[in-house]
Amino acid sequence: MNVQTRRLLTLCHKETLQIVRDPSTLLIALAFPLVLLFVFATGVNLDSTVVPLGVVLEDSSPQARRFAETLAGTPSFRVSTGHDVREMGDRLRASAIRAFVIVRADFSYRFLNGYAPTPTLQVITDGAEPNTASFAAAYVRGAYEVWLREEMKRQGRPLPSGYTLENRAWFNPSTLSRNFLLPGSVTIIMTVVGALLTALVVAREWERGTMEALLAAGISRFELVACKLIPYFGLGLIAYVLCIVVTTWVFGVPLRGSIPVLMLVGATFLGSALGLGLLLSTALRSQYNAAQAALNIAFLPAMMLSGFVFEISSMPWPIRAFTTIVPARYFVAAMQTLFQAGDIWPVLWPALFGLGLAAVGFIGWTFLITRRRLE
Repeated sequence: MNVQTRRLLTLCHKETLQIVRDPSTLLIALAFPLVLLFVFATGVNLDSTVVPLGVVLEDSSPQARRFAETLAGTPSFRVSTGHDVREMGDRLRASAIRAFVIVRADFSYRFLNGYAPTPTLQVITDGAEPNTASFAAAYVRGAYEVWLREEMKRQGRPLPSGYTLENRAWFNPSTLSRNFLLPGSVTIIMTVVGALLTALVVAREWERGTMEALLAAGISRFELVACKLIPYFGLGLIAYVLCIVVTTWVFGVPLRGSIPVLMLVGATFLGSALGLGLLLSTALRSQYNAAQAALNIAFLPAMMLSGFVFEISSMPWPIRAFTTIVPARYFVAAMQTLFQAGDIWPVLWPALFGLGLAAVGFIGWTFLITRRRLE
């Protein structure tokens, strides 16, 4: 083993000891990701569980009453029945219900006289909550199809041709938002954790005055950058594996991709996240400034421009162009693909290429601005 390799291993050992002895670093790497993951898993949910629904029965026929019973039997609704549209409107304005269905007076007449499948129905939803409004309308439509099928069978009449709709969801058959939100949230968590881990290391050396001792030891720029990256890369991998284990075993999100590919994608992304933090720490030389910059530069683009929450294709073209330099965009695509679809290489290769470029760019930039002088 040559002198340079032995010196690098010694520096990495020294940095590892500093990690073990620093509770704040272990807190950021091990406790912080778990807290954020539980927040995302329990606090961010796009699924609607039980929607309070009102039903206004202007038609008192058996067909209308059976339709109301079908709605009441839907697990997604908590149904309250009335006969006054104005009363239901007041309840909607007071947020006592999120939607209501008006069964018009000619509902059974149109059905019995061959106007099916178009008896008069009106669904009024609370548009202030668009997701709940969409769910309520879709659930009412599904309940109506169930009712129509049973009524046509009861009447001995065939279903209208071309009306039956069969829904099938690929990749996420249960259509649970958690199955795509949690893999995306791992991206946000690892972006923040990775950037914070290395945003403090070089700045801490400057603030404590220990950078002079490192420079006096005659280490090269490569050794200085490498000894600050390698131990935190291992710590970041531990945090990443911890997030994956909790996501799959605790919250039950299915993983359809292979473990080696999952680790490859995570390791490549960690290179870009750690490189960004080290770049900020080297440039700013202040732990406070580096930490603030890491939170803003890493978290906000990852949250807003990665496709985790907002669809990139719906953004204006200048913003879409800017997202191509956001590493989290590629990590979100890779993680959601691995969890929901598997090893789909036409998606994974571009993601790995983008993450690799980001890692090389941030680490290379850090290497260029690293100086072995005190000024």
